[in-house]
Amino acid sequence: MRVHFIGICGTAMATLAAMLKWKGFDVGGSDQDVYPPMSDFLAAEGIPTLAGYRADHIAGDLDLVIVGNAISRGNPELEEVLDRKIRYCSLPEAIRDHFLWGARSIVIAGTHGKTTTTALTGWVLTHGGVDPSVLMGGIGLNFGERGSSYRMGQGRDFVIEGDEYDSAFFDKTAKFLKYLPDIAVVNNVEFDHADIYADFDAVTLAFRRLVNLVPRRGLLMVGADSPGARALVAGATSRVETFGLGEGVAWQAHDLDPRGATTRFSVRRHGSPFGDFEVPLLGAHNVRNTLAAIAVATEIGIGVERIAEGLRRFAGIKRRLEVVGTADGVTVYDDFAHHPTAVGETLAGLRASHPEARIWAVFEPRSASSCRRVFQDDFARAFAAADEVLVAPVFRSKLAEAERLSVPQLVRDLNARGQTAREGGAIDDIVGVIVREHRRGDLVVCMSNGAFGGIHQKLLRALA
Repeated sequence: MRVHFIGICGTAMATLAAMLKWKGFDVGGSDQDVYPPMSDFLAAEGIPTLAGYRADHIAGDLDLVIVGNAISRGNPELEEVLDRKIRYCSLPEAIRDHFLWGARSIVIAGTHGKTTTTALTGWVLTHGGVDPSVLMGGIGLNFGERGSSYRMGQGRDFVIEGDEYDSAFFDKTAKFLKYLPDIAVVNNVEFDHADIYADFDAVTLAFRRLVNLVPRRGLLMVGADSPGARALVAGATSRVETFGLGEGVAWQAHDLDPRGATTRFSVRRHGSPFGDFEVPLLGAHNVRNTLAAIAVATEIGIGVERIAEGLRRFAGIKRRLEVVGTADGVTVYDDFAHHPTAVGETLAGLRASHPEARIWAVFEPRSASSCRRVFQDDFARAFAAADEVLVAPVFRSKLAEAERLSVPQLVRDLNARGQTAREGGAIDDIVGVIVREHRRGDLVVCMSNGAFGGIHQKLLRALA
């Protein structure tokens, strides 16, 4: 079967291309801007790519065209597909049709923590011997020689990151609605993706629809510390179990003890002691993510000692508070956080583990949500755990000023809260500030959902 992708450089699209190639499909694709590390990933998987979008890329006898959700009418390849009436589908439809109908589908959803929880769950199930397949929107370091965003197993379980973003130009519903959940995990529900959802109610409706898809014999796991997630329980037809740090939940983590690069904690199940665990992750939010993985693994039938051993061996995920390097006594982290809650939780976790360190938060408003003024006040609270804040220019500068996050206002609000905050300017300017003012022992967290102009390596070279 010959398959062509339109828009292949995103993690999910590139991962699906690799998985279909693994199944023996003849796979290729095109993209306007195939960039590292996705271009390197595709080359390593032996998947050819075509630069730019051209009608003559739709050549020969194609059996299927998979259309990315960044592609819209007017795209020359898409127009050629429609004119020739070649069979096409969205990414989530392709995942469902080729991988999920025969699987026990474990869908990991929520506004935050999806990738981490998917990686944790997939690894614990792998370590537990059930040989699952895994698909996520990041690079899990336990999979493959140098990490991978997927794993192809022979078992019946398929652990998949359930994204609430839309599916394609012809289907504006959430991707996770195609994933046939037997077990669904909803970590949390908050307003996000302001470019496609009008308000919090619209986001909640998407999650309510996901809950409505879980069969009677299935299981819904709900992060009870999130009011938005907790409100979904009433709409469930399936069995429901809650998890969190608070009281009155089926799975409760307690006595959190951050130690350097790891966190130890204990778990109660329905009020009774269940086990003690250690995971090489920081922050209460990551304990919740780990707790969800523990609950799913228990549901699958993996014993507590095996789960605990797997968690200790968890290697992490690239771009989730990933240590890029150390130079002149300064440790530089790369982190994907771009929603105010994720920014705040990540910095708070680092602060709890390193209470005496000076933390620099270097933030690029780049995502469709973080560039928007709707989160202005939330960002003013998100950097509370940082000592120094440098805010880069808004990446999506074409947004109308009335809709665009105001960096000067954010800096004024942070300074009014007693923090040291500055407009960062260009990448070289940000690097220059840190090089001039750093002290040994400083921690620098570069936060963006994009490449951030290669700031991590530029900073390390300048410090060295």
